[in-house]
Amino acid sequence: MAALSCNFNPINHESCVKAKTTRLSTSCSMQPSQNNIKVVINGAAKEIGRAAVVAVTKARGMEVAGAVDSYLVGEDVGKVCDMEEALQIPIINDLTMVLGSISQSKDTAVVVDFTDPSTVYDNVKQATAFGMRSVVYVPRIKPDTVMALSGFCEKASMGCLVAPTLSIGSILLQQAAISASFHYNNVEIVESRANAGDLPSQDAIQIANNLSNIGQIYNRDDILTDVLARGQVLGEDGVRLHSLVLPGLPASTTVYFSAPGEVYSVKHDITDVRCLMPGLILAIRKVVRLKNLVYGLEKFL
Repeated sequence: MAALSCNFNPINHESCVKAKTTRLSTSCSMQPSQNNIKVVINGAAKEIGRAAVVAVTKARGMEVAGAVDSYLVGEDVGKVCDMEEALQIPIINDLTMVLGSISQSKDTAVVVDFTDPSTVYDNVKQATAFGMRSVVYVPRIKPDTVMALSGFCEKASMGCLVAPTLSIGSILLQQAAISASFHYNNVEIVESRANAGDLPSQDAIQIANNLSNIGQIYNRDDILTDVLARGQVLGEDGVRLHSLVLPGLPASTTVYFSAPGEVYSVKHDITDVRCLMPGLILAIRKVVRLKNLVYGLEKFL
């Protein structure tokens, strides 16, 4: 977005009777209203990383400034993402080098981390050392890591947003489930994924945790059953989870509530990683104002 800048300069004219009058001349120019947020994608060669490169490139007020990955090193990240034009940004397998180069510009910068739970802490520390904030979307990040990052970011007064999900639809499902839990005593979660390694999903765990925090006991009639077909109990309040693993199924989460005479359900399906991009762009915009760690994108919806 550009701002219109105008300068007003007085000009003196002599009339035929030597009397002087003054009028203003106006000159205007278009100037940038602010610098774009420089975004580094760590995990740029992954499916979600490639989607992020495209989304950030299209978003107003931000730009891709670096791409880090151990795969496709040296390739232009724009070409890797099948964009019409190259971005003239090679994929580099050295986060420190990329951060050092960008930090010289003194512009606001954000590192988006799609890497691995084992490397997140060090990655955020490096970003902070260069004065950059971080958005972390790494499934199965350990609570101990989040706690350590929280303490580190607080001491450094540097923002970090750890997002268990970037899907706005998933967050809305969680919020609907919380609202419903005040009115129903029976609840079960059914989810599907293409890969058994993703189960139980972060979405299901988060929903169960949210419902458990309300302090209600669910499914009292068979809360102690040991029948395997009844599914896994998440938490201590009786919330049960059933999982489907079939190739070709979308990543789907459904929460069923029931009472005598009725069933209420809320469902969310993910069919393409691009659905996470609105949440990512929102996270990037919000994290630049943070001075500590925030867990969960839902705080900004």
